[in-house]
Amino acid sequence: QVQLQESGPGLVKPSQTLSLTCTVSGGSITTSYYSWSWIRQPPGKGLEWMGVIRYDGSTYYIPSLKSRTSISRDTSKNQFSLQLSSLTPEDTAVYYCAQQVVTTRVYDYWGQGTQVTVSS
Repeated sequence: QVQLQESGPGLVKPSQTLSLTCTVSGGSITTSYYSWSWIRQPPGKGLEWMGVIRYDGSTYYIPSLKSRTSISRDTSKNQFSLQLSSLTPEDTAVYYCAQQVVTTRVYDYWGQGTQVTVSS
């Protein structure tokens, strides 16, 4: 059974950089069957896909966030991380990490989500 767990600060100040980590257990982030995404949901809004890191370490980001977003990984810890810079209150959201099956593009496992509030 694959499990994903997000970790990071719950409150950050505007203009700062958010750093979140997703720890994966029960599966390897280097397997080619899956890719690993960050997805967020602002209050009262729908899910917003932010970016992905693939089994080979390549990344892709949604264009609207590309200049502020970086996804990296630590294969020795089976973790992948999100950095989002120049935060504004509009970045307040529940942030999720998720595993996606490459062939079907289905997100089959999700973390429980972590609330991030951007406020001074």
